[in-house]
Amino acid sequence: MSHVFPRHTKSLLPTAVGGEGCYLVDTTGKRYFDGSGGAAVSCLGHGDEEIIAAINAQANKLAFAHTGFFTSEAAEGLADLLIANAPEGIDRVFLVNGGSEAVEAAIKMARQYYLEIGEGERCHLIARRQSFHGNTLGALAAGGNEWRRAPFAPLMIETSHIAPCFAYRDQKDGESEFEYGQRVANELESQILEIGPHKVMGFMAETVVGATLGAVPAVKGYFKRIREICDRYGVLLILDEVMCGMGRTGTLFASEQEEIVPDIITIAKGLGAGYQPIGATLCTAKIYQAFENGSGFFQHSHTYMGHPLACATAKAVVNAIIERGLLTRVNEMGKKLTSELISRFGQHPNVGDIRGRGLFIGLEFVAERETKLPFDSDLGIHKKLKQAAFDAGLICYPMGGTIDGVKGDHVLLAPPFIMEERHVGEIVEKLEVAIRQVI
Repeated sequence: MSHVFPRHTKSLLPTAVGGEGCYLVDTTGKRYFDGSGGAAVSCLGHGDEEIIAAINAQANKLAFAHTGFFTSEAAEGLADLLIANAPEGIDRVFLVNGGSEAVEAAIKMARQYYLEIGEGERCHLIARRQSFHGNTLGALAAGGNEWRRAPFAPLMIETSHIAPCFAYRDQKDGESEFEYGQRVANELESQILEIGPHKVMGFMAETVVGATLGAVPAVKGYFKRIREICDRYGVLLILDEVMCGMGRTGTLFASEQEEIVPDIITIAKGLGAGYQPIGATLCTAKIYQAFENGSGFFQHSHTYMGHPLACATAKAVVNAIIERGLLTRVNEMGKKLTSELISRFGQHPNVGDIRGRGLFIGLEFVAERETKLPFDSDLGIHKKLKQAAFDAGLICYPMGGTIDGVKGDHVLLAPPFIMEERHVGEIVEKLEVAIRQVI
């Protein structure tokens, strides 16, 4: 009898006892290809000796020092490394313990920034439908994942949500991708004007939407228009790269491919690669200076923020991504995997769309390919695909409610950056076994 309070009380899960490269191993010796890196976390795979050595070295030196009393060499080194590789203008790093905390910090940072500069009326956050920003109450309020939000709606702060940039579903006939992107981006301006520009503090979006939509990048020009609107009305642009950042889409920060610089960026997951829990909220010098020249105190903190063990691990992870040439590898392996998925499933009657960037790839499943009609949600196609793939030895990350929180099914793939070409065939073949069994 287990005393663990699990995610699902009626699920009997196997026990993971080992990890080697791209694989996890259970107590029976069965090997599972980690095709989603957990939840886009294990970018370096399992058992990386260099990262483990960094953890041990830091543990032998200093395990913990509370940030109310000390900074640490590990925290300073990680912050320096991140800023050296961040978009131009990003200058400071607020270290936390995971993605939800990073988003929560971003929301509070935006609010206090406006208090510091004397614009205290700005307290309203705008985000997008069909997004996910985390499970703490502030982050959950920012997110647009209706299934996750519903039970806790009475507890959450008021936020506004505009349409996602989801061309596969929402681009109109006769409308170019660029025209579509501008149209949905302009919803932000309409929402700001409706609320009142003097009341809006920030707009939050996933640079590439992860779990809720299944690896959906914005069309070209969308984020440039978003940046213009934010600048026009003095609204902070907050990009959530918890899932899509740290090299997952082929650049260290996903926003690099949009050719814009946000005011605040949140990162986690791949930052620690699963070896330690860690996240961070990065901001511009302008935002930091408002605190420095104002109260001098960010009214937000956590006991374990800036944990030396986690920071030393994250520094080793980021160095590995950069120095081992893994960004190039992500792009190369991403192209090969996408190409093979399109070759195998591109004309499948129940695969409506294959999308993503780098090693962040989604497949959307439909009852009718031509009409994009989704499966009946009662069928639970995504749940069945997850189990069938797992039985076949492939870990993937499915989700339902892709379209509106209820209808739609997709599978997200986010394998380790260290995957080899031979793994492409294994992923596709095991996924095909699952699709044949379920659909």
